[in-house]
Amino acid sequence: MTASHIPSAPDIVFIVTDQQRYDTIGALGASHMETPNIDRLAENGVSFSQCHVTAPSCVPCRASLFTGYYPHTNGVLANGQPWSRTWVSDLADAGYHCVSIGKMHTIPYDAKAGFHERFVVENKDRYMEGRWFFDEWDKALASHGLKKQQREEYRKRDDYRDRLGAFTWDLPPRLQSDNFVGDTACWWLETKPVEKPLFLVIGFPGPHPPYDPTPEMAEKYMGRDVPVPDVSDEELADLVAPWVAKRQHDVEVDHDSVAWKLNPTREELRRMRAYYYANVEMIDTEVGRILDALEARGNMENTIIIFTSDHGDNLGDHGLIQKWAPYEEVTRVPLIVSAPGRFGGGRCVDAMVQLFDLGPTLLEWAGVAPDPTFEAVSLNPALEGGAFAGRDHVFCEQAGDVNMTGASYLTMVRSRTHKLVHFQGSDEGQLFDLTSEAGETRNLWDDPGSSDVKQELLRRMLEFHVDSTVQTRNARRLIVSPAGAERMQ
Repeated sequence: MTASHIPSAPDIVFIVTDQQRYDTIGALGASHMETPNIDRLAENGVSFSQCHVTAPSCVPCRASLFTGYYPHTNGVLANGQPWSRTWVSDLADAGYHCVSIGKMHTIPYDAKAGFHERFVVENKDRYMEGRWFFDEWDKALASHGLKKQQREEYRKRDDYRDRLGAFTWDLPPRLQSDNFVGDTACWWLETKPVEKPLFLVIGFPGPHPPYDPTPEMAEKYMGRDVPVPDVSDEELADLVAPWVAKRQHDVEVDHDSVAWKLNPTREELRRMRAYYYANVEMIDTEVGRILDALEARGNMENTIIIFTSDHGDNLGDHGLIQKWAPYEEVTRVPLIVSAPGRFGGGRCVDAMVQLFDLGPTLLEWAGVAPDPTFEAVSLNPALEGGAFAGRDHVFCEQAGDVNMTGASYLTMVRSRTHKLVHFQGSDEGQLFDLTSEAGETRNLWDDPGSSDVKQELLRRMLEFHVDSTVQTRNARRLIVSPAGAERMQ
């Protein structure tokens, strides 16, 4: 199919942040935030209030998003596992010019992944994984005689272990990673003539740690009343063994320049949160510049903009930092689709959806029939204002990872009212009543009164794996397996 066969094919701009919680956008209820540009997308677009990721860490979530399959199906279950084959090639075959600017987190980092052009910017701190991979950001810093702020430099600080990953960006402001990605995206949009319909993925590295806003933005949020986690001794005592192990591991190993503490002070937590929120507002500013550049191109009436993130961050909730543990702060992400000329704006869809459902959704915008074996489903009925029940359950899974040393594999199943987390080979698990005031602080796994709910969710988890096997048995999409060889799904 060529572009001439789909004359109304829209430009598609897909903005993906890294590790951004749902409760960080003003228009979605975060009163402590200033996000006027993302707010504009929400006010003109359709927001999904219950969008959940399929994996609680970067690589498996992104591989799932860009393949249309759950992690156990495509074989990418943890960070660092190779993947590069995506449905982006289907868009290219349909006549789209496909560009990736910023973080995509393919493994290897610079895999083409179906794109015609890639401008790779990866994690801010790559100490263990890809330490000597030099991306576009590294090169830009080097051209100024600089090297990025990262763990080796932060460790020289006397207060390193008190910062919880929060540091100001003290090099030139435009060379901060999110500003750099925004500049690169605007430069490309203002410079490159493209006659084909455009598929542009813009991946911001933030607000993933280190939490590194410029000094004036850090000061702005340090002067605000930001939410600070309040974790009880009872909740900490009730944590399952994998999360007890994770807490200890994160104290001993400073991943992503975050040296965690078992008992951080309120002021340390407040600074960490303030810097994180400041990072989000910096991204919002870049989103505004990108929207202006799109307006200047003159095709905004036929452009669809997506804004979302790959997962969230506990930020001290439940006594935990970063991701991997599939609490709501990690699995629930913002999702906004804005195209006022195509979809009625100012709406919120409360049905449960999964992040990878975006794949078949945008393929349909391009006139491409999604692979029938996809486990992702289209969101277009909801966007078009039709009947849309959403999913009755959402799922999330993760194999053992560098920070998840206490479990080899977990599966989360969530209904509208309850969440269950199953750990392979363990009698321990988690069961939460999401409708109670206790939320995810009281584990009902061993509660006799909750045994029926527990068994129903375990049954649904079994059906999830069985249904997945049946649906994908005839899949013909190749990706790179963890062993490094191509295989059939």
